Amino acid sequence: MDVKTKKDLAVDFINAIRSMDPTELNALILREAGEDLAQFFLTYSANLIQRDPSRVLENTSSLMLMGYLIRMNEEHGSGRPSGVSQGWARA
Repeated sequence: MDVKTKKDLAVDFINAIRSMDPTELNALILREAGEDLAQFFLTYSANLIQRDPSRVLENTSSLMLMGYLIRMNEEHGSGRPSGVSQGWARA
């Protein structure tokens, strides 16, 4: 049996999301994240990009990694990641 790497799983997930019907994708977002979290990420992303528009690609990569780390944090239920001070998520 082939064991998929984290990268393989991420690529599969991104490909599935990219091929989803927009209505189905929106329903998934609302069901799994909710309107409040979706709005938070929209605001956070807009603020990040407005601060330095020339770094859009770097910021996009950082946002994707942040999403991954948030998910890992949720799965491990550890609260705030070690080494991170309060106020670390600013919108």
